[in-house]
Order: sequence, then structure tokens, then C-alpha cells
Amino acid sequence: MTLTPEFLDANYVERDGVRLAYGDVGPKDGPVVFLVHGLAASGMQFTADAHFFAKWGYRVIVPDLRGHGRSSAPTGKKSEDFSIAEMAKDIIAIADHIEASVFHYVGNSLGGILALWALKEHGARFRSFASFGTSYSLRTPEAGVGLLKWIYKLLGPNLIGRIGAVGTTKNKAARPIVRAMLTAIDIDVVTQIVGHVGNYNLIDNALAYPGPIMLLRCGHDKSVNSALGPTLSKMKSQDDFTLIEVPDGGHCANLDATDRVRQYLLEFWQTTEQNER
Repeated sequence: MTLTPEFLDANYVERDGVRLAYGDVGPKDGPVVFLVHGLAASGMQFTADAHFFAKWGYRVIVPDLRGHGRSSAPTGKKSEDFSIAEMAKDIIAIADHIEASVFHYVGNSLGGILALWALKEHGARFRSFASFGTSYSLRTPEAGVGLLKWIYKLLGPNLIGRIGAVGTTKNKAARPIVRAMLTAIDIDVVTQIVGHVGNYNLIDNALAYPGPIMLLRCGHDKSVNSALGPTLSKMKSQDDFTLIEVPDGGHCANLDATDRVRQYLLEFWQTTEQNER
């Protein structure tokens, strides 16, 4: 059955002139879970997961990052408006808005990077941190922003969406979701963010965080896996760090290894909550 691209109903909060959209489903008194998408995606990626986890009693918050989905972009779209720090502060602003003092956090790709930055100043609010498609550090050649824009202009959003969907997930039923997200990207936003996430090292933030961390290493996510060496060499000795192999997962593992990812996350949160008692 083909999955329908759809958003959760939107709620909004404003921070520094940016209108941030987020979905909010599940019991208001349930444990709070953030599901945060990556670059060039949107909260649409997690709509089905949000409904699933809500049935388990969780209050699930699914943001659209600034310049993605239904969230606005800062006027002028300057580079400094899309730093890792600024985008991470948006997540904390949403948490403040819903009065969530603590929460579980799941980040895919850029969503995971934002959490790694936030752990330094807001680690006490993270009950747990899980990620997939995220390396805790990255060092790549300077991105060719001009080339990215040229490719986008040459191919156009519709072809970018079709090609990207096939390359992102092997699950044909999920490709309409990926295609819809990629077709809707703002190339100026994407290229500004690329300028910030090509070189970073947030491993120390993860090492200093005292709570449980789970990293899902997905078999089909070759580019991220090739960058995980420094992350794993430092993190594997940490008592509260768990590495989970997801052989059939791609970069957006929740879309192509859905049942497995959901199972791992539920077990992770439930174990965390039991250990807190």
C-alpha cells in the first residue's frame, strides 16, 4: 500500500521572527517524544510514526525545521540564520512552548546534529537521545553551493523529487513521501544549511551527556556509515551508549525499516523510564 504524504495538524510558535510549525499528537500527560527530520525533509516523514507512538501513550511532537515544511524562513535567508545553534534553539523554543521540561528525542540526519549541539546546554532536558543517519562529527570538502543550485535549476523540483525518492528509500510505498518533501524544498535554505553541516565535531557533547544514547547504524546508509569511525571509537566505551544495527535501513530508516525502528525506539524509551524509577 502506497503511503500518503500528509502532515499532522499544525501548531505554531514564533522565535526571532521565524514561525515554527509542529505537530502534536497523543495524550497531553504522556511522556514527550520529539521526532525531528533532516535536511530537505519535513515533519511529513514522521506522520505515521507519530500516530503509532501516540497509541502507546506518548505525546509526540514533530517539528518542521525552519525553512522546511510549513515553517517559515528568516527574511533574507542569511547564512547565520541557519547555523546548527540557531536551528537547535528552535527545538528548545518548541519544548518551552509546550512546557516540556524533559523529553525523549529522535533525530534523523540534521535532526540528530541539532540535538548533539543542544545536549551541551540542555542535556538535563533530554531523557534519552536516539539518532539514525547522523554522524557525531563530519569533515568533508567545502560544499559546492553554486553547483547544488545549478543542479537544482537544471533538473527542477519534480525531477529532483523523483530521483531523490528512489535514492533515499528502497521501500516503494514510502517514495511518495520522500518525493513530496524533496519537491517542496527551498534551495536557498538547503544551500545555506549545507554550509554549516559539512564540518563539525560534537562528539564531546555526547560524551558529556549523562543520559542514554542509542545510535541506529543503517545498512544502506553508506555515506553516513563511512563517517562514523571517530564517533564509534569514542562512544563505544560509554556505559549508556547503545549501537543498534539496522541492516535493511537507509538514510531515512523509519520509512524503509519501519517496524524494526519503532520496536527499537519503544524498547529504548521503556528501558529508560524503568531505570528512572
